[in-house]
Amino acid sequence: MKLINAIARYINYRQALGEIFRTNGTILKAFAKALGLHQPLVNLPPTQVHRFIKGTGPLTANWHAKYQALRGFYLYALSRGYVKTSPLPTTVPKRPPPFVPYIYSRQELRALIKGSLVYQKNRSRIDPHTVRTLLLLLYGAGLRVREAISLSLADVDLPRSLLTIRQTKFRKTRLVPLSHSLTHILKTHAALRQRQSRSLNLDRPFFLNRDGKILNQYTIEDIFRRIREKVGVRRIDGARYQPRLHDLRHSFAVHRLVAWYKQGADVQKWLPVLSTYLGHTYLAATSVYLTMTPTLLDQASRRFQHYAFPEESHD
Repeated sequence: MKLINAIARYINYRQALGEIFRTNGTILKAFAKALGLHQPLVNLPPTQVHRFIKGTGPLTANWHAKYQALRGFYLYALSRGYVKTSPLPTTVPKRPPPFVPYIYSRQELRALIKGSLVYQKNRSRIDPHTVRTLLLLLYGAGLRVREAISLSLADVDLPRSLLTIRQTKFRKTRLVPLSHSLTHILKTHAALRQRQSRSLNLDRPFFLNRDGKILNQYTIEDIFRRIREKVGVRRIDGARYQPRLHDLRHSFAVHRLVAWYKQGADVQKWLPVLSTYLGHTYLAATSVYLTMTPTLLDQASRRFQHYAFPEESHD
């Protein structure tokens, strides 16, 4: 059996179980392409398999992602009798430190929003006002970048201060209520969009570039990188990655939790609400925010001290 055919069977098998299987499926297809689409599955050279898993750069979590995808595939192939042995490495290296999102301070957020209007040296395909509105929406509503740029006019219900986020990362649709201030910002953008004689068809994107086309995510991420560098927002903790556009979403979640703690709210009670708002499938994905910043840990510690030792609490 050819490698590509075995992989296709395995992907179909996992999807038949109800899994989306997008990430691992992509890895396996890249594996087949790297080793040869018509390569027989049996007797694949272990050196080539190891080379694919290792890649060309330093060890990252991507090594383990490739290994786990191939491990599942070879367990399947062994159980079906397609192969007799697995060519995967027998020694698994220690995982690198987990990726830690960057949480922007209020001051940094103000600098980024201000910088979005003045970062350009030359005329860009994307109006600075559109960039500013997008950044405010990503932070103010905690959206993923793809969710924001995929919004259509029909999805943005300004009279009701409500967004409809369709077919998200986990193939779900959710409603996202907006604050009064964020609704006003989007109304301003909608009015500017109309003055620019943009199409008012409800299926048209809410955010457009100067050519009237939907925004490109990679272009937006590159613009944000330039804004961040111009205003001097950077990591000083030695982490491998500099602050990203997606970290606006993480910052929204952490700042919301900090605000709840400071207000004396029952954070454990409100955590499922935040999870639903963010579009998380599992509560554990939201719970990680509880330990993401010293400020949040300090607030949690104060709350614990207040309940555990009320006679010693002076807050």
